[in-house]
Amino acid sequence: MSGVCVYLVGAGPGDPELLTLRGARLLEQADVVVYDYLANSALASHVKPDARMIYVGKKGFTQHVTQDEINELLVHEARALEAAGGGSLVRLKGGDPFVFGRGGEEVLALREAGIPFEVVPGITSGIAAPAYAGIPVTHRGVASSVTFITGHEDPTKNASAIDWPALARLAQVGGTLCFYMGMRNLELIAQRLVENGVSAETPAALVRWGTTNAQQTLVATLADVAQRAQEAGFGAPAIILVGPVAGLRERMSWFEERPLFGQTVVVTRSRSQASVFSDRLRALGADVVEFPTIAFAEPDDFAPLDAALQRIESYDWVVFTSVNGVDAFFARLALYGGRCDARALADAYVAAIGPATAKRLEAYGIRPDAVPGEYRGEAVFDALAEASAEFGLNLEDARVLIPRAQVAREALPALLERAGAQVDVVAAYKTVLPPAEGVDTLVTRLKAGEVDAVTFTSSSTARNLLELLGENRDALNCARLFSIGPITTATLAKAGFTDVVEATEYTIPGLVDALVAERLEGGSR
Repeated sequence: MSGVCVYLVGAGPGDPELLTLRGARLLEQADVVVYDYLANSALASHVKPDARMIYVGKKGFTQHVTQDEINELLVHEARALEAAGGGSLVRLKGGDPFVFGRGGEEVLALREAGIPFEVVPGITSGIAAPAYAGIPVTHRGVASSVTFITGHEDPTKNASAIDWPALARLAQVGGTLCFYMGMRNLELIAQRLVENGVSAETPAALVRWGTTNAQQTLVATLADVAQRAQEAGFGAPAIILVGPVAGLRERMSWFEERPLFGQTVVVTRSRSQASVFSDRLRALGADVVEFPTIAFAEPDDFAPLDAALQRIESYDWVVFTSVNGVDAFFARLALYGGRCDARALADAYVAAIGPATAKRLEAYGIRPDAVPGEYRGEAVFDALAEASAEFGLNLEDARVLIPRAQVAREALPALLERAGAQVDVVAAYKTVLPPAEGVDTLVTRLKAGEVDAVTFTSSSTARNLLELLGENRDALNCARLFSIGPITTATLAKAGFTDVVEATEYTIPGLVDALVAERLEGGSR
């Protein structure tokens, strides 16, 4: 089949960071993606916007697309791609395609149809889930073998394909038994092993939703694991681990020990800016819900900014109050000939409102001359006044340019003008309200107590979220609210939300620290 290939890609056990580099690259190139229930939805971020996504997931014992239907679908979609001139199809499968993934059946169907294919292994949950639970499947002096077994067998069958006496002999010498898809048969699995000579006191562990922030781990013995699982409401999907290595969890647990593990945090930053904040939270164990309340657009009129750029050499200070202002300024500057880079500011001093803005300026080749200790307009004014005195510049006679959002606080321009400076405030960009997608879902989760924290990184994020929530704004009372600083806190207070945790340092790292401190103090709901 010319110009067409089907790739069976293992999506890994759940953590999207565990997708292989080749798997990510193939997803980026795919024209069609056929995916499973257990393939993390975050992996869709790798898929190009015009690719077709086809869901064929199997969830427990509910009605689902059969394996034969999946095989037929893969063949049909591959032939459709060929008819359209070629392309690639990724069959994204949870875990590894060839470890209880029925990938072999799909490969044989493709081979029979004459369709080219490749197999990209994935990290299987039988290794990854125990590792994230602090349980090594092999350990020197404890377990020298690990065996993967399906726990999905029908208990009513007259004969079993599982050699229980052989498994029991492995367990008796410390070997690790790892059962996939066995929660429905947990009691039977424990019973069969004990009947075949395995001590009822042998440690057993269950790891549910392994490698994700919903992970749950239960350690018991073969004698009581089924009863304890029932009491805890422990269900699928879960890996069942039997062997002395399960007893190592107490000393090796790490994933569930992270300070924000089990916390669901809403991030209201713009989609383009959320990743850094979200990544910090996820690294600390949080389940992050990105709900952008801000989008960025061109200002209504570029004329004031253009006029300022044409006389840029006349300014004594250029003050940047956000990362977005930096990017928008240089994007517009690039349209001009001559010095359309950092050299355009060679004759001016440059100030940044905080470390994130300063870092973005450095990316453009500019090291700011003033960065205040507090990251708000009043502190920027103090820093400018101090730096001007140090540089021998009279602030009263200074010309100051502030390229910023179209609508923003007037504190800094007012203070500068009061000091006698000539201030040009120009709109480099504007913030707009994004489409109200997912509002109903967010409200439902808030009211159900499924959200622990809602974070606000600016007054705009607070105002916009309240506008998007509308008559359901009271749902925010069901979660803890976190503010990046006093201006944002005041905006929330004005709207009636006074029980707000405020960051000590008015930065994203400071906001993360506030979330961690509140959790450690037991303040989360």
